[in-house]
Amino acid sequence: MNIDTTGIQRSHIRNSVIAVIALVMLVAFWPLTSVPTGYRGVITVGGAIKSLKEEGYVLLWPWEKKVDFNIRAEQADVEKAEGSTLDTQPVNVSLTVRYSISLDRVTEVYEKYSHDGNLASYVQTATAEVFKAVTARYTATDLIAKRSSVSTDISALLRDKMKVFGAQIISIDMRNFSFSPSYMAAINEKVTQEQLRQAADNKLKTVESEQKQKVAVAEAEADAARKTADGEAYAQLKIATAQADSLKIQNAALAQNKDVLELRRIEVELEKARKWNGALPTSIYAGAPIPFLNLEKSSR
Repeated sequence: MNIDTTGIQRSHIRNSVIAVIALVMLVAFWPLTSVPTGYRGVITVGGAIKSLKEEGYVLLWPWEKKVDFNIRAEQADVEKAEGSTLDTQPVNVSLTVRYSISLDRVTEVYEKYSHDGNLASYVQTATAEVFKAVTARYTATDLIAKRSSVSTDISALLRDKMKVFGAQIISIDMRNFSFSPSYMAAINEKVTQEQLRQAADNKLKTVESEQKQKVAVAEAEADAARKTADGEAYAQLKIATAQADSLKIQNAALAQNKDVLELRRIEVELEKARKWNGALPTSIYAGAPIPFLNLEKSSR
């Protein structure tokens, strides 16, 4: 029995070719695709927008085309934006603007402004215009002193401008805020003089405070001394008053009762008699009391 090996080989080759062609066709026209995270899938047919797909798998037919549209926050740098202050001082600044595409306006932005969500050129142009408009409202001094207000005004105007392009402003950072070299030198000199003035004022206030403290201490010490002297004088007055009252009472008592005075005199004489050593006085004055005599000793 003869087997046609040539025919079998041809059949295998044909099947292999068909399988490869089928695989290529399957890969080329596979309807399942995906939208990455942070994007929206804009589906077009013949260039016209058909639908908008969120992140995840998407069925895409051969006649449809998908474009990944970025909806994440993006950054636009504006270097050395120029402006002029209310007092005609030239000023420039570098800004960093963070923005994103409004989700409800993706198809509008895709159709009118950008196929991938990049609006950096629009943001840069709008920011430069807004900076000129805002700086014209402030004097050079106010631009420095009220930097937060300046940033707020720029943000408000830029949000209004970028709404037209379907973008929302997330934040604005100002960098390298500067004036002309001559004006910056004048500002530095003014700041230096102000610092010196404040230092002198602080020193004067310190001296005044020290002097007030010294005066307060002296007044307190004088008040304490005065109160101490008043207290001592008052105490002495009270003692003298008490002594005087005591003498008045004693004198009054003596005047009212002469017997008490006589009793006191007798007590004094008795005390003298107890202390007498037996020697008689060599002379007796008139009216003087006669001393007691020790008769026992004299008889002996």
